[in-house]
Amino acid sequence: MSTPKSVIELAKKNGAKMMDIKFVDTFGTWQHFSCPIRELTEEIFSDGIGFDGSSIRGWKSIEASDMLAMPDPDTAFMDPFCAEPTLSLTCSIAETGTKELYTRDPRAMAQRAEKYLVSTGLADTAVFGPEAEFFVFDNVQFDSKSNGTFYSLDSNEGIWNTGRDEMPNLGYKIRHKEGYFPVPPADTQQDIRSEMVLLMEQLGVEVEKQHHEVATSGQAEIDYRFTTLVKCADAMMVYKYVIKNVARKHGKTACFMPKPLFGDNGSGMHTHMSLWKKGKPLFAGNEYAGLSQMALYYIGGLLKHARALCAICNPTTNSYKRLVPGYEAPVNLAYSSRNRSAAIRIPTYSQSPKAKRLEYRPPDPAANPYLAFSALMMAGVDGVLNKIEPGEPLDKNIYELPPEELKKVPNVAGSLDEALNCLEKDHEFLLKGDVFTSDFLDMWIATKRKEHDALRLRPHPYEFFLYYDV
Repeated sequence: MSTPKSVIELAKKNGAKMMDIKFVDTFGTWQHFSCPIRELTEEIFSDGIGFDGSSIRGWKSIEASDMLAMPDPDTAFMDPFCAEPTLSLTCSIAETGTKELYTRDPRAMAQRAEKYLVSTGLADTAVFGPEAEFFVFDNVQFDSKSNGTFYSLDSNEGIWNTGRDEMPNLGYKIRHKEGYFPVPPADTQQDIRSEMVLLMEQLGVEVEKQHHEVATSGQAEIDYRFTTLVKCADAMMVYKYVIKNVARKHGKTACFMPKPLFGDNGSGMHTHMSLWKKGKPLFAGNEYAGLSQMALYYIGGLLKHARALCAICNPTTNSYKRLVPGYEAPVNLAYSSRNRSAAIRIPTYSQSPKAKRLEYRPPDPAANPYLAFSALMMAGVDGVLNKIEPGEPLDKNIYELPPEELKKVPNVAGSLDEALNCLEKDHEFLLKGDVFTSDFLDMWIATKRKEHDALRLRPHPYEFFLYYDV
């Protein structure tokens, strides 16, 4: 555990000239402001640093805008992307005066989720390990006006570029759904991904592996080691920050949209999770696939609340262009050992009790990790507390089930609008322990409905192909 004093020593050792204050907004974007390093004192860790919260999406109104950023000493690192030596600190957000954590701060919500888990007596630690996929493109262009719209993505790996004059075009292009895992020269981004990995390790994110993913055009995955809920979400923010900035350094652009390419696999964020108590894993046992009864109840909670969870774990209109059959997307609400066509998979790589976990596959990397991990834990814990049975496992390839069997398997929400409707009806499990609040959920649903309507109201380019000559 770092202390304010050790953070100050870190800054001195590295000759820091600036201090960068980072925090996450409602929808998962890192925000920041910077101060000269003389402002780094032990007092700021207890007193906080004031800022105006009225311009942060979904936060304060202008007449009550003063807020405090409370730095966490455990998050300190030297920012590798600043020209001047800069110490980075991640913060939770508190109210002025009382210093109570702000109810709409996602990081504070994740901290409350951890406290709620302890209060139940079931476990003292929730462990998470996400697999966030992304694309690295060479060029992106888009625009939306009242009289026209377009987007265009390009990559030197893209299969559509076999005929492009590249002086010379060497022909090594990855076909749709064939990006898992060709070696260079087909895989052109090995060195970029390795640079990302080494920087993450330097910043304290312990990486397990990196590789090209299934899609053409630079889809990738970097997996980092599991850790506790808040620390895992902190690591995801570092993960995205490093990936985007290393890509930019190489004149490329990293994209975490769930479905940027038509006709190819989208990007998911399969999330591994387990509960522990006093250093002992609680999901290992003698039930199906070596699970404990607690783990099965946890699965029951996830399946019961899965459609409502979509509104938080798949929070964009684009998310539902990934959650469709035919692209390895986990649209079917079932659980199974090893089976990647089910929404919940029980990995079997290791028989160690410490490795026993669940993999929840519907989430995507557009999700705010603090909110997504908290919501997943709350759903699972609700299953344990209420002893929700998950039903029978489905050990068949769900993608190849005959229609009469497939119609018996429930699906995730089919659109953002449908997911928001489900969240409106099913959210009591999120309110326990004041982890989420009704005020926050009302704001979330209203904001996301505006996003849904903004897309619904706009003509789509493909509609001109279908209907221009009607």
